[in-house]
Amino acid sequence: MRYDSITEAIGNTPLVRIDRAVHGLNNIDLYAKLELLNPFGSVKDRAAWNMARPHLAAMAEEGGQVVELSSGNTAKALAVLAGMHGLTFKSVTNRMRIPEIKDLLLLLGAEIEELPGQSECLDPTATDDPLTLFHRTLSEPGGTHLHTDQYFNPRNTEAHFTGTGPEIVKDLDGRAPDWFIACVGTAGSSTGVARALREHDPAVRVVGLVAAKSDFIPGIRTIDEAHEVGLFDPGTYDTIEAVSADDAIEGMLTLNRRCGILAGPTGGAAYFGAVRQLREADRELTQRQSAAFIVCDRVESYLSYVRRRRPDLFGSPRRRNSPADLPESAIRTAPAIGVTDAQAWIATGEPLVVDLRSPYAYAALHIDGSVNIVDELFEELLHGGLPFSRNRPVLLACPVGEKSARYAALLTRMGHPDVRSLTGGIIAWRDAGAPLVRD
Repeated sequence: MRYDSITEAIGNTPLVRIDRAVHGLNNIDLYAKLELLNPFGSVKDRAAWNMARPHLAAMAEEGGQVVELSSGNTAKALAVLAGMHGLTFKSVTNRMRIPEIKDLLLLLGAEIEELPGQSECLDPTATDDPLTLFHRTLSEPGGTHLHTDQYFNPRNTEAHFTGTGPEIVKDLDGRAPDWFIACVGTAGSSTGVARALREHDPAVRVVGLVAAKSDFIPGIRTIDEAHEVGLFDPGTYDTIEAVSADDAIEGMLTLNRRCGILAGPTGGAAYFGAVRQLREADRELTQRQSAAFIVCDRVESYLSYVRRRRPDLFGSPRRRNSPADLPESAIRTAPAIGVTDAQAWIATGEPLVVDLRSPYAYAALHIDGSVNIVDELFEELLHGGLPFSRNRPVLLACPVGEKSARYAALLTRMGHPDVRSLTGGIIAWRDAGAPLVRD
């Protein structure tokens, strides 16, 4: 098979049947769409090429720059495409959380700009958020940048409506699967594939998978973050379920070790969520059905992410005082305090206020007198024991109050007598009109 350009190799990825002995479903054939075999390594190759292709030639004549608000696979694909056309690429993000991706972007010649932001993701409703302001500036007509705008560009969805979805139908001998299970990031692939499958068969059931609110899974948003994306439409999905980081890693290991599919955590989350969702339906079926999920990218880019959460997989013992070991019941009952009471407590009780967000979010706006300890660093501190004196009350704050609740539960279990989580996080504090300061 010969091509004149690497871009001709984008798409037409294999659809692989998962052995029934692995997933344990008796009446459902489960298929994996291997988007990790796209030439730049991920499902985002399709959207990046479809969004950029109409403009690259003209942009190359003008000598402009390709810009995208991305810290992951879309940025990687656009960096390659820009370089092929003699253009530079800039990745704008609130926070680069995967070091392997950051290193690869730098290797590809990308410029990385980490802007302050009040939350980890672009929130178009936050009109004073620097990341939102930058997005609006890029979106204005007449600029010198090619802004592909993956969160709102319909060509993101179109790439999967005309490509990924029809390919699944073709490989199933002209039949749409009865089920489609999709992780929700920008919502481009899940929306486009769902539309294509339902156009072929309106009865297709679509399951959207989001990250558990207190977890970070690369490429998957929490339900709150998903609602900030212009392409996200809850009506696309028959149901939306949450998966945890531990679920994603377990699913990834199954695909890696049992199926020979070197999927990353997003593909692992899709597999885990698919089997969990289908198991109940499988028991009630009397006729065979089929289901498909997408393996988004490869495991090699996420070894540091996996190592931090599962050191035992690399020959090291699991670390003590890990928030991952907490039961959900402990997190739900963690000591918490609302904005009004927190203001009174700060005024009279003098707690140490710890802001767990990124340095850029903290620099944008934070509670006066708070200290910034990024959540990953905070977790590292906890492995060594209580990082604060038991005599000092502590108030923990994060974007929406989920991560802080987990850490409040852990510190309580470790013996701290007075630690509380700010209910609703910095977003609730801001929305209540409570004062915030800027560095």
